[in-house]
Amino acid sequence: MLYYLLTTVYVFVCLVLLLVILLQQGKGGDMAAAFGGGSSQTAFGARGGATLLSKITAGFAVLFMLGALGLAILGRRGPSSVVGGTPGPPAPAPAPASAPQTPGAPQTPAPPAGTTTPAQQPAAPPIK
Repeated sequence: MLYYLLTTVYVFVCLVLLLVILLQQGKGGDMAAAFGGGSSQTAFGARGGATLLSKITAGFAVLFMLGALGLAILGRRGPSSVVGGTPGPPAPAPAPASAPQTPGAPQTPAPPAGTTTPAQQPAAPPIK
């Protein structure tokens, strides 16, 4: 419940931060000011005082970062499985021990008791 409440507040903070950033006026945004043309003395225009919008932007940027960190920490407390903590299938039973095989050779499981292997089956009658 707390996670969903924080997620809702976080989305609100993101939207307000986006709105405040878009409302701000650009500072020396033309290309001539960036390369020394015009009346600019610095690379990106003269720096004005901090306005109310820039202070609000800084405040919501801090809330954005803290919210992202908080949601990441709360999100890790749940089950670590993608499927929500459901148990996996049971492990297969180990095969009975058979004759030792050479290392690197493919392992062949022993046939179930009561069955015949191809070497034990009678030969098929010849086709006429």
